Amino acid sequence: MAPVSRADRAADAALLAGLALDDPAVSAAFVRRFQGPVFGLAVSITRDAALAEDVSQEVFVRAWRAAGGYDVRRASVLTWLLTITRNAAIDAVRARRSAPTEDDLLDQLVQDTTAQPPDLQESAVHRLETEQAVRRLHSIAPEQARAVVLAVLGGCTAAEVAEREQIPLGTAKTRIRTGLRRLRATMESTR
Repeated sequence: MAPVSRADRAADAALLAGLALDDPAVSAAFVRRFQGPVFGLAVSITRDAALAEDVSQEVFVRAWRAAGGYDVRRASVLTWLLTITRNAAIDAVRARRSAPTEDDLLDQLVQDTTAQPPDLQESAVHRLETEQAVRRLHSIAPEQARAVVLAVLGGCTAAEVAEREQIPLGTAKTRIRTGLRRLRATMESTR
């Protein structure tokens, strides 16, 4: 790949500035200029042309939303756009993984408690603890309970929780952290 000249970098930055101003002609030129590299990277990560098309569309929407915050001193427009592409493609691949829903996780938790381990006394204690845990989950805000269930029982990262709940990453982290704190406080108050 040939190095990007200053003139090309300036022309790319000018196109991006036009994108930020909602100029339809400039927006079309921007997409035409970068659609090849964006789609190529998306396909290489997702390994699915249809999904890569969806990712590419999402990338251009994200670029349009973030165009005003672009800083030419930090990276070329292409590098900036390919970073967005990489993140969007990884998010799309993760979202495609089958992740259990909150109801599935709670059902599994209850099913685990009904399985008969060899020791009946241990089974009764386990069932009691599970019922208490489910009650505690229901005592906190539903959005926090979902975030905690997805993170703790579902093994989802905060980014995956954010994607599934369609919320910002910071909000997902806050819900997980606050939910865990409230559960801990509930546990300590019942001791």
